[in-house]
Amino acid sequence: MGWWRIGADALAGSRFVVSPLAETVAALKALHAGRAGHPGERAWMTEHLPAYRARLAAEPLDGLLVRAAISPTWNADFLTPTPLGDGERCFEEEVEAVRATGRAAALADLEVALAGPVPKPLASAPDLPGRLAELLTWVWRETVLPEWARRRRVMEADVTARTARLARDGWAAALDELCPGRTRWLGDGRLQVNARDYPPRSVEGGRLLLVPVTPATGWVSWDASREGEERYAIVYPCAGVLADGAGPVVPQALGALLGPARAGVLVRLESPLSTSQLVALTGQGLGSVGRHLKVLRDAGLIRRGRAGRSVLYAWTEAGAVLVRAQRGGS
Repeated sequence: MGWWRIGADALAGSRFVVSPLAETVAALKALHAGRAGHPGERAWMTEHLPAYRARLAAEPLDGLLVRAAISPTWNADFLTPTPLGDGERCFEEEVEAVRATGRAAALADLEVALAGPVPKPLASAPDLPGRLAELLTWVWRETVLPEWARRRRVMEADVTARTARLARDGWAAALDELCPGRTRWLGDGRLQVNARDYPPRSVEGGRLLLVPVTPATGWVSWDASREGEERYAIVYPCAGVLADGAGPVVPQALGALLGPARAGVLVRLESPLSTSQLVALTGQGLGSVGRHLKVLRDAGLIRRGRAGRSVLYAWTEAGAVLVRAQRGGS
């Protein structure tokens, strides 16, 4: 297994980072796989997969490049540059890191990803980084940007939830659950980052970045190219309840009883959520969500509890009975 040794200073200086490029790479990986990673991705996949496949059919070299860069064992490093971590950048700024990769470095990265020689059509192509940057720009513009506001809200809600988990249970618990099945806190300052047999790396003198994405994927990256700074990133999928942007179906009768917006808040509280998470999931304003929560709490349908610094809301027994009865009758 691959693991990193993470010192106390690296943990203290770590931060969550929202990256439009990481979200776009995750979307590319989902389109490359050709299947939805969670229910909230199904409608998006149905809408965009045909156009993506048509794009590759029109540019066969792009298809070959994607298959080489997204390997079952390792992504080509120039596809997944490590965020700078000094404030959020726009996609156009971030993708320049891909475009600026030298030809020799790109070919070397592809050889590592393929664990063998690069196919001749790619080896002889003049500008693989530029070609990959253009494909990523297409994925961003056509499939991610139209719903970037929602995706961003989901990522921000995930960061809120994980920050509360960190305050409540500490770094070991927070890191242990980033990527179920891949990341695991091993103790003694060691974090398993994947199940592959890679040499351990030390993050003790570097900066650790935690990067959420909404598709069900993740990876790690690192970069020591900036003077005096090493950066390590763990890209992880948002929690399932947050990534499922489609959300639960509001039964028609419950919507008529409470109003569609208020019912939309209630049906999401089968698992405890904070106000900011509900804002992200419903797309409603903070004030509106707050008013709905007050009415539902006054009616005895939800309860409020504290987890660390976060206030979470969840069904009472009466709320659970009401929602489940309506679901059964819808």
